[in-house]
Amino acid sequence: MSKFWEKGIQFECQGSGKCCVSRSGYGYVYVTKEDRKKLAEHFKIKNADFTKKFCLKSDEGFFHLKDGEDGNCGFLNGKRCSVYEARPTQCRTWPFWPEVMNAKSWSKDVAAFCPGVGKGRVWKKEEIEEQVQLQLKADKSL
Repeated sequence: MSKFWEKGIQFECQGSGKCCVSRSGYGYVYVTKEDRKKLAEHFKIKNADFTKKFCLKSDEGFFHLKDGEDGNCGFLNGKRCSVYEARPTQCRTWPFWPEVMNAKSWSKDVAAFCPGVGKGRVWKKEEIEEQVQLQLKADKSL
């Protein structure tokens, strides 16, 4: 069966900050142990201190970043990520999340929402698959 992204997808982040804004089922930024370690290093603090200060556990027992006062990502500064170089896997793999990599979800949950779709370079099938696999690996390690 052919994937809708077999010939690639044109995407380039436009810096809108829309992906950092809570909306429906995509409200949390889940963080793996490795994500928390990388963010702790970014802040030059211990992993446990980072987790205590910046994370909560979901009802399912997964760590996620605390929201900011406005309900959006606490690291969103204006429309920019203040921890971009250390951002979690979930942020780095956007928009190539496994749950939206079918034509219907892509159209409804990504293309209609994200101004970067249809702009910039074309991501090759192999690059997209790599991003999907990175996210699947992160999901398993939550």
